[in-house]
Amino acid sequence: MSIYVVNPGDTLDQIAALYGADPLSISYDNQIPYPYSLTPGEALYIGDQNPAEPSQREIRTGGYAYPFISRYVLQQTLPWLSDLYIFSYGFTEEGDLVFPNLPDGWMISLAKEYGTAPILTLAPFGPDGRFNNYLISRIVQQKDSRDRLIGQIRDQIIDRGFEGVDIDFEYILAEDRDGFTDFVREVRSAVGELGFPVSVALAPKTSADQQGLLYEGKDYPALGAAADYVLLMTYEWGYTYGPPMAVAPIRNVRQVVEYALTEIPAKKINMGIPNYGYDWPLPFIKGETRAMTLGSIEARQRAVQYGVPIRFDQTAASPSYTYRLASGEHEVWFEDVRSLEAKFSLIREFGLGGAGYWNIMNLFRANWLLLDSFFSG
Repeated sequence: MSIYVVNPGDTLDQIAALYGADPLSISYDNQIPYPYSLTPGEALYIGDQNPAEPSQREIRTGGYAYPFISRYVLQQTLPWLSDLYIFSYGFTEEGDLVFPNLPDGWMISLAKEYGTAPILTLAPFGPDGRFNNYLISRIVQQKDSRDRLIGQIRDQIIDRGFEGVDIDFEYILAEDRDGFTDFVREVRSAVGELGFPVSVALAPKTSADQQGLLYEGKDYPALGAAADYVLLMTYEWGYTYGPPMAVAPIRNVRQVVEYALTEIPAKKINMGIPNYGYDWPLPFIKGETRAMTLGSIEARQRAVQYGVPIRFDQTAASPSYTYRLASGEHEVWFEDVRSLEAKFSLIREFGLGGAGYWNIMNLFRANWLLLDSFFSG
């Protein structure tokens, strides 16, 4: 496996000749459409020209997906996943489970065909589609509601074939911190009796006493003990309403992982990886500017479309570029195989249990090929 950074004037045929590779294989692996245009600074995955089927990996690999994911994208992605997190199931304050807006049975069946565990993802969304800490409070404080919800989760596992539960609660009030931990522990007990694991998503803390609504309700050591494993949500430093920057700067990701390791065993930790980037209109105006989300392949194609080179920030270990429209300048930060290599290296350095992707709605084939080359046993 190699990563090649495109120089001015390079063509796909020239790059393929350097490696004795088939240019069509390189274009397929990197999702480069005809006429195979390149831009300086972009990074290409150059893999084995006679690849084996995805093999047993040393780490867990999970990805979140909504029921409106393309069947083709899911089929292309499932061979690389240990777990498919179906996003998401909600609940009422009385403890009744709320199903996704679209049918998800086909995702459960397809995951099983590929040997991937379909995971029921539980998230406390209110009527406005946002995380609702009132719902969290009701569930963790009201035993009848909590028991009803856990019972219905068990029914879904038994009746529909889920093979685990992921609990993604955000904006937990500080006063619900211990109650939330107890809830995770109770879910694990109930689901564990059926032989399946429970995971919990953790906001990216760097200290035990970190302030803020995202952090105060998450007790790292207690949740690490209550769940089978955790997902560190190590992304969204660059976000829709924030200033332009890397979505997951490696220095920030490292700080979160280093703190988590003081509280939770390494093999219980899955590191979150973003499968997306953002396009910000400039100048950035706080409270007004809103970035557009785009997939990594779309971000790369946009740079080619506007004929601009891609930069790589060594400190953040993340690619970016700027381009200009008649309406003004834009700045884009996204993920490529170099930024992913840095994240995979961090997983290996600390001996973490796995990686969890938010999200897999857009296919990024080179990511999976790179991951497999890193962690195949």
